[in-house]
Amino acid sequence: MKALIALEDGRIFEGRSFTGPGEVTGELVFNTSMTGYQEILTDPSYKGQIVTMTYPLIGNYGVTPEDEESLGIHLSAFVVREYEEDYSNWRATGDLGSYLKKHNILGIEQVDTRAVTRHIRLAGAMKAVISTEDLDEKSLVQKAKESPGLVDADLATLVTCKKPYVWEGGKILELDELSPERLSRLESWENASFRIAIIDCGLKFNQLRLFSQRGCQCVVFPATVDGEQLLACQPNGIFLSNGPGDPAAVHHVINTVKDILGKRPIFGICLGHQILSLALGAKTYKLKFGHRGGNQPVKDLSTGKIEITAQNHGFAVDEASLPTGVEVTHINLNDNTVEGISHREIPAFSVQYHPENAPGPHDSEYLFDRFVKLMS
Repeated sequence: MKALIALEDGRIFEGRSFTGPGEVTGELVFNTSMTGYQEILTDPSYKGQIVTMTYPLIGNYGVTPEDEESLGIHLSAFVVREYEEDYSNWRATGDLGSYLKKHNILGIEQVDTRAVTRHIRLAGAMKAVISTEDLDEKSLVQKAKESPGLVDADLATLVTCKKPYVWEGGKILELDELSPERLSRLESWENASFRIAIIDCGLKFNQLRLFSQRGCQCVVFPATVDGEQLLACQPNGIFLSNGPGDPAAVHHVINTVKDILGKRPIFGICLGHQILSLALGAKTYKLKFGHRGGNQPVKDLSTGKIEITAQNHGFAVDEASLPTGVEVTHINLNDNTVEGISHREIPAFSVQYHPENAPGPHDSEYLFDRFVKLMS
C-alpha cells in the first residue's frame, strides 16, 4: 500500500505501509539506535513524533512484553528502510507489524531513510504528515504546515498515569490511600531503605526497576500532582521523569518543583532535567534536529570521563541562562550542549540523557547510586 511522507517545507518521500491504511501528523525525527525498537516505540517521550530509524533492517527479532517501557505505543508513526516480518528470537512472542497494528500505529517501509536523515540534519526536524489515503502532494504539505507541532505543546499531561500507583514487585499497584502508614505495609517497603515520590511526565519502567534494585519504594504520581501531595507520603527524595513536548509548556510541573526545592533531594532525567532547570530560573530552546539514539558521547566534567549515552530529546537547557549557584556537570561532545546540572547548595541534580538505558549503554547507571547516596 503506497504511502507518502510530506514535510512542511515541501519535501516528499515515498514508501509503503506494512500495517494498513491511515493518515497521521507529527514531527519527523530520526533515531540512530541499531536495536531496541520496541523500547523506542513504548517510550512516552516520543509522543507527537514520527520516528525514522537510521538502521536499515527493523523487525528481525520480533517483539516481547518484557521489552515494553510503558503500557502502550506513543509515537505517531514508525518509518524504516526494510521491515523484516520473519523474526528470529527465542524471547519473541510476535512480529513487529502485528504489534503496530494492535496499537493502531502506522508502519512505513521502503523509505530512503538515509535521505530522510540527511534532510533533517540539514533543514532540522519539522512537522510532517504520512498518508496512504490522500496522495495529493500539495494537499499533504498544507496539512503538515497546519499541524500543531511540538513547540508550546504540553504533552506530559497526555502520557502521564491517571492515578497514583506503587511499583510493587515489577507491577503497577494503584492505591486510593497513599498515607505513609498504608505505604509502609506494602511488600515493596519491607526491604526498602528509601521511598521516592516520582512525578510521571512520561517515565519508562526501567527507571522504576533500577530504583527498586537499589532498595527504593517507588510511589508514582500523575504530572498534575502538587507539592503538598508529593510530600504527604513522606518521601526521602523526589524524581522527575522523562517525557515529551516543550518543557517550557509544562507550567504546572515547573511550579510544583519550585514549591519543593530544598525540601527533599531531587533527581531529574531528560524532560525532568529541563523542568528542574526551568524551576531554578534557566531557559530552554529547541534544538535543530535533537539527539535521539544510543551512541551520544557525554563528558562528566567532574571526572573527565566519557560516557556513551542513550538520548531522546528535541529541546535543551540554555547554559547562559543558568542562575548563580547552578553548575554544568556534563556536556555533549558532539555540540557542547548542556547534558547535566547540579545545584551547589540545594540537593538537586539532573541529566539530559537516559541513564536507565533500555535501550542503550549502561555507562550512566551510577547516577541512580548517586541519588540514593544523596538521599542518605
